[in-house]
Amino acid sequence: MAEEILSTSVNEEENTNFIYNFIKEDISEGGQYEGKTVHTRFPPEPNGYLHIGHCKALCIDFGMAERFGGITNLRMDDTNPAKEDAEYVENIKQDIHWLGFDWGDRFFYGSDYFDKDYEYAIELIKKGLAYVCELSPEEFKEYRGDTTTPAKSPYRDRPIEESLALFEKMKNGEVPEGKMTLRAKIDLASGNFNMRDPVIYRIKFINHHRQGTKWCIFPMYDFAHPIQDALEGITHSLCSLEYEDHRPLYNWVVENVSIPFYKPRQIEFARLGIDHTVMSKRKLRQLVEEGYVSGWDDPRMPTLCGLRRRGYTARAIRNFCDTIGVAKNTSVIEYSELERCLRDDLNMTAERTMAVLNPVKLTITNYPEDKVETFELENNPTVENSGTHTITFSKHLWMDAEDFLEEPIPKYKRMYPGNEVRLKGAYLVTCTGCVKDENGKIVEVLAEYDPESRGGDPADGRKVKGATIHWIDTNDCVDAEVRMYNNLFSDPEPDGPGKNFLEALNPDSLEVLQGCKVEKRMVEIAAKFDRAENRTGINAPTFQFMRVGFFCLDNRDSSADHLVFNRSVLLKDGFKK
Repeated sequence: MAEEILSTSVNEEENTNFIYNFIKEDISEGGQYEGKTVHTRFPPEPNGYLHIGHCKALCIDFGMAERFGGITNLRMDDTNPAKEDAEYVENIKQDIHWLGFDWGDRFFYGSDYFDKDYEYAIELIKKGLAYVCELSPEEFKEYRGDTTTPAKSPYRDRPIEESLALFEKMKNGEVPEGKMTLRAKIDLASGNFNMRDPVIYRIKFINHHRQGTKWCIFPMYDFAHPIQDALEGITHSLCSLEYEDHRPLYNWVVENVSIPFYKPRQIEFARLGIDHTVMSKRKLRQLVEEGYVSGWDDPRMPTLCGLRRRGYTARAIRNFCDTIGVAKNTSVIEYSELERCLRDDLNMTAERTMAVLNPVKLTITNYPEDKVETFELENNPTVENSGTHTITFSKHLWMDAEDFLEEPIPKYKRMYPGNEVRLKGAYLVTCTGCVKDENGKIVEVLAEYDPESRGGDPADGRKVKGATIHWIDTNDCVDAEVRMYNNLFSDPEPDGPGKNFLEALNPDSLEVLQGCKVEKRMVEIAAKFDRAENRTGINAPTFQFMRVGFFCLDNRDSSADHLVFNRSVLLKDGFKK
């Protein structure tokens, strides 16, 4: 089930951008699509998992159509079968639904059009607009020319009938791979090298994940994509900026094949760049295949399944895409901005809970041994009527070792001998000392409580300068594994010019803590989630560990018998300015 996306009112005047303005102009009176339904498409290649960079395109493709009351197609661009797989198809569909978008019955594969692509290639040959070329890859590069020298091909004036016969042999598997290509006949002297008789078909003897071995010739993206857009009635082909130089070829294809259509308009926008991250699917696949991460859904990965496993919500990601906006110029966004969007969302939705990650015993020496009290902890103080849940208090507690210093440093306001602090929601306590083991390690902190301070407010009204610290009852907790995730890369530009991105891997990107203490009710919560259908496609329960950060149950490894929590984000920005 897709996560519910909260609807918000959109002020069209404030929320405009150049794409919105282009579309509005196109469908207005006198525009090229006057009276037409705005129709966009999202065409991912199923050779990997969707990542945060794809979200911007998703939000633009689906979002623009929604704003104009239009529709969006989902089309798998499977024209290059080398790295494509049905596994990726299903995960792409799952991630898009999780983000809150839907394509209805408009789901297609690029390979569905292979027969049509072939027909239109034949048509171009017959029109004298395409020819079979026998230049080797090395010769092709040599004859490419430069800004002052036109490209050349000795096969450009090959007779039409000869090209038709050779193209038929290519299709029938009678020509070795790399021996021949089909090239469009456009302009060898063009200043745009994409127009210098580009290859539109190549030979590849490979098993296609849907077509099997039916085809051994495959259309190039620049040829297949405009045909697919036109056949589906796409009005606006929205794509990233690297296709701007390909737009003349896009237009040339749709203008020279006989598709009964109104011409789609291609509009480009800048891709999303985020620091401390790589967005190349090739590099992400390398991280997975060479074992640098645990999989595509590793919480350090920028993939949607990885972000979801880390606790990111669909709403936070969509808010992030809205915040950065749509631009023509490429820029790099700070990762902290993505974290801010998550923090803002979880602050309103995550339930508060007690959890101690680095536990040390805290004994209230003057508290009765057999006494147990209960307190009500607010589930979320930022949300009205969010309710409470019950926690217990007894003589023996756990506290975080970081909240105690035997010899305090200046301005230290937490637990140290002689200092009075608040135990969150319970009592005021004064530290009286500690117990050490034979190695000098502190194994127990001792304190006395003020019986007249239930709830944390002293009866005599005195001001307490000490901090409020969290704790958990030893009788009302269970052990948990907590995974502290940080950025996968320590370099803000890990794949910059001249860099090996693997050398920028952060050795401290993951710290695993064992024996952490969480509220016992987490077992029941984990058991319910364990029974949830399709658990990897939904968000696991997320909590604010008070004073520590936001954490979620791991949607793959956690169970009622073995609780595993992933740190989603700190309570405040942890990036150094």
